Amino acid sequence: MWLRVMDPKNGSSFTGFILLGFSDRPQLERVLFVVLLIFYLLTLLGNTTIIALSHLDPHLQTPMYFFLSNLSFLDLCYTTSTVPQLLVHLRGPDKSISFAGCVAQLFIALGLGCTECILLGVMAFDRYAAVCRPLHYTVIMHPRLCVLMASASWFIGFVNSSLQTVLIFLVPLCGRNKIDHFFCEIPPLLKLACVDTTLNESEAFFASMIILLIPVALITFSYSRIVKVVLAIKSASGQRKAFGTCGSHLTVVSLFYGSAIYAYLQPSNNHSQDQGKFVSLFYTIVTPMANPFIYTLRNKDVMGAMKKVFCRSFDSR
Repeated sequence: MWLRVMDPKNGSSFTGFILLGFSDRPQLERVLFVVLLIFYLLTLLGNTTIIALSHLDPHLQTPMYFFLSNLSFLDLCYTTSTVPQLLVHLRGPDKSISFAGCVAQLFIALGLGCTECILLGVMAFDRYAAVCRPLHYTVIMHPRLCVLMASASWFIGFVNSSLQTVLIFLVPLCGRNKIDHFFCEIPPLLKLACVDTTLNESEAFFASMIILLIPVALITFSYSRIVKVVLAIKSASGQRKAFGTCGSHLTVVSLFYGSAIYAYLQPSNNHSQDQGKFVSLFYTIVTPMANPFIYTLRNKDVMGAMKKVFCRSFDSR
């Protein structure tokens, strides 16, 4: 399984894989480099702003923004685990990644992706407590419970990633080292195997169902109760306010789960490899970039906190 491949340029050898990415479309690579660089910088800016505001403004030190800053930190790490390397590969002929680098990338990206699935479910429970149990909200969403739920999300995500990573790299590859993807991910890695991978695919599918569908069930339950409570509110302004606190989360959930379910919960022969690459681009760069803007553009608390911080820094000058 440990691969040793000759480098045609200098006759030396390296141990690892070749990430083909979009190398069959050189013109697309140039466009993608510019677009992804812009998206990556926006991701860094947006998510760093959310994290900073959540710590600087006392009004944002609530369970909702605790989980949101966790999500922003997660998105920063998730994007950084794949995009910088992709940008380097888009600009140069060398598209290699070491064996250890591939293992680390799969482990980190998969762990962060699983953590985000669970964390979005936890955030739905937070919205349920805020809308359906407003008088008991501070008691239900106690700081210790918030830390426990966030920690459990990270722990479960990376335990699952550890198991999946070990199982994937136990599969014999028989010298195959060209991955038809832009980063190390389960479906393209399984395609390198020189043995029957039906058992591995079934196991990965089952694990994906648990990680994806259990949070989806929690989200569905939470929002079914939220809708029932909101519809009982007689004032239109009260309904708008209640739906406004949940609309951003629902949008993020739809973007992330829609692309993740498309990528992991359907047979691999149902879509082409190119489709898989573009879907992966969507949930590794587009969704993390969009999340902070979705949460801030219609959020008066965050916009107010931004104005306070900028005015404070301006006055200090």
